[in-house]
Amino acid sequence: MSYVEMPGAQVPIRMWADPASVEDVALRQLRNVATLPWIKGLAVMPDVHFGKGATVGSVIAMRDAVCPAAVGVDIGCGMSAVKTSLTVNDLPGDLSRLRSKVEQAIPVGRGMHDAPVEPGDVYGLAAAGWDDFWGRFDGVAEAVKFRQERATKQMGTLGSGNHFVEICTDTTGSVWLMLHSGSRNIGKELAEHHMGVAQKLPHNQGLVDRDLAVFVADTPQMAAYRNDLFWAQEYAKYNRTLMMGLLKNVIRKEFGKAKPAFEPEVSCHHNYVNIERYEGMDLLVTRKGAISARAGEFGIIPGSMGTGSYIVKGLGNEKSFNSASHGAGRRMSRNEAKRRFSTRDLEEQTRGVECRKDSGVVDEIPGAYKPIEQVIEQQRDLVEVVAKLKQVVCVKG
Repeated sequence: MSYVEMPGAQVPIRMWADPASVEDVALRQLRNVATLPWIKGLAVMPDVHFGKGATVGSVIAMRDAVCPAAVGVDIGCGMSAVKTSLTVNDLPGDLSRLRSKVEQAIPVGRGMHDAPVEPGDVYGLAAAGWDDFWGRFDGVAEAVKFRQERATKQMGTLGSGNHFVEICTDTTGSVWLMLHSGSRNIGKELAEHHMGVAQKLPHNQGLVDRDLAVFVADTPQMAAYRNDLFWAQEYAKYNRTLMMGLLKNVIRKEFGKAKPAFEPEVSCHHNYVNIERYEGMDLLVTRKGAISARAGEFGIIPGSMGTGSYIVKGLGNEKSFNSASHGAGRRMSRNEAKRRFSTRDLEEQTRGVECRKDSGVVDEIPGAYKPIEQVIEQQRDLVEVVAKLKQVVCVKG
């Protein structure tokens, strides 16, 4: 489908989704965002759903302003995927050992490493920029400084919620490694700190929703937020890089005889801010639950833990600010999923996948998400499919 355009106060709302399928609370959030004085464009992805302040699955372009809630609390959250030389024939019949080895190598949930993982400790991973990155921690908000030790030990860890590590196969039988995570607790605390600062600023007092508070250009608050935002985005990218290195190590050890090789990594943020130029203006483009999809740019659009995922290539559609969806998108809240589904439903919907099937992950059941095939179909003018993956092992926190 192409987009549907709905009227908005300052800008039209371009939706790559059927407005009738979007929750009323999410539509209200989109209309609220369209009232912001600084907004220059709003694109809505097919995985759109209600979020804090701004909807998940929205792309907001503003001039000389940025809204922390439009980034989300998991700054820099995103995906990484690597195609391997292994094939489905190399995989053992029982995948439980493989899942266990991944869980031993990569802490999940609130877990962390006993000691910080250094890039040099991860086979084949370059440490360029590592010391400079941690040196810049001195410049982040004073409110999170006491979290430095925790932040170093959580680097290279998964987290919980919808984050995952997967081993997948594609339609040709090739094996892929894929993971989804962000800036862990340090990113969350930085986001919440700056949201609190923004809400107290005078220019935000008349907004329709206090969660849409913004920072404006040429102010110390904006400078501080952008400094911390870009640092947290970098933390998230390092976090995924380290995890992928640890995951590759597991694969090398478990499939030593096959001498596995790895193709270049596909990696993309989907909660972040970038400076981009449209219609002759430099804009701060915020993607919350959306990926960059410039022409020829590779991206990853995952489904749920029992369905599958897609490797895509962007088509460079400027109407969407060169963006696409970040996944299938939730069709119900976590609490509703827990009320509606049982562990038996989870077992049924994840049949054939080596994964957790207990009550702790019922809120991540495939039935709580929109059908990924439909979401892909709704953005055929934004991306083209390069590969379709199906997970055989899924690790969650």
